[in-house]
Amino acid sequence: MERAALSWDDVDALAAEIVAAGVRANLPFVAAQSDLGDAAPMADRDGHAYAERMPWVPTSPGYWRNRSLALRSTFLHAARIFAEPIWYADGQMGSWRGTNALAGVDCSHIDQEFGFSAALIAPVHLAGGQVGTVLWVAVEPVDIAGVFARYAEPMFALAFRFLAAHTELTTRRAQMQPRQLSAREAQCVRWAAAGKTNAEIGTILTLSVSTVRFHLRNAAEKLGATTRARMIQIATGHGFLGPHA
Repeated sequence: MERAALSWDDVDALAAEIVAAGVRANLPFVAAQSDLGDAAPMADRDGHAYAERMPWVPTSPGYWRNRSLALRSTFLHAARIFAEPIWYADGQMGSWRGTNALAGVDCSHIDQEFGFSAALIAPVHLAGGQVGTVLWVAVEPVDIAGVFARYAEPMFALAFRFLAAHTELTTRRAQMQPRQLSAREAQCVRWAAAGKTNAEIGTILTLSVSTVRFHLRNAAEKLGATTRARMIQIATGHGFLGPHA
């Protein structure tokens, strides 16, 4: 079924839905970032931060201008290491299934430092290794168990739609889809990811150094990468190397 081309109006409408969803769930304060690796805030077509149109706690005005926040935020750290909806309340985090992934996240300072009483965190792990998130938080008491049971799934889906749409418009991801690697190209990239030099890869695979360079150059071109590190990152994010590369 054909759909109309994605537009900035669509993304803006999703941003408004994100805010409305927080109101319905009694988590009225909202923050969003489509790429946690980008120091710049998530912006609209005119370069204005979406944070300017999303309500946030009065004690932290202009928080998006703090470039170090993404590195020290407990919520963003949780979004990086866990790819499913997360609840926060009473100094603890959890999800809709038992998991050890969040057990080591230190939440002891959140209430005192930020005044948050509860939160719903929607990590969004996109193709190519990009990670974003939408946060909905409250400063008043909230029945987070009830909120999570009722709203986690639709809010998670909404967050994914919002950040994926924003990413496609800002990076033209639709025109940057990686092509399939050959078996030999994948082997070379896998060993490069393991830290091997071209000469070492050639010895392992019984290839000349020039042939290894040829395969790695082809792999980088197919993945749209300009550096060895970026080639490995994209290949990993798209599942070419497996989880233990």
